[in-house]
Amino acid sequence: MNALPQRKPLGHEIPSWVRDGEIYFITICAENRAARPLIQGTIAHNLLESVAYLNDHDQWFARLFLVMPDHVHGLISFRADNSMPRRIAAWKSFTTKQFGVKWQDRFFDHRLQRDESLDEKAHYIRMNPVRAGLVDAPEKWPHVLDGYKRLG
Repeated sequence: MNALPQRKPLGHEIPSWVRDGEIYFITICAENRAARPLIQGTIAHNLLESVAYLNDHDQWFARLFLVMPDHVHGLISFRADNSMPRRIAAWKSFTTKQFGVKWQDRFFDHRLQRDESLDEKAHYIRMNPVRAGLVDAPEKWPHVLDGYKRLG
């Protein structure tokens, strides 16, 4: 019997030719997604506070960060001297230790290309709670840090 091919993990290191400040669409999933762990108690608030802290201390710039019950989405820029995988791993480690959040090992990232619209990605993220049936309008979802509005 043939074994199924093993899925290779995708690298997350930013190539040297990518400019400083490029924007990445990031998705990070919690373990035990059915338990909706990220909206229990003050977890969502604490996650957003930690993201704002990293913004304020120039560790990354989250233009938009939204906490769903079982995952987070962000539009984040990283400085060239601040490795994306290490920064995300450090954030996941911190939130695990401080707030008890258990994350899946990997995360998804996609660098926005020149022809992709930041507005379209931001709209997709903001509409996530609506598509999930959690609210009937995106502005009613409380678990969002929207630094994106301050840009324009």
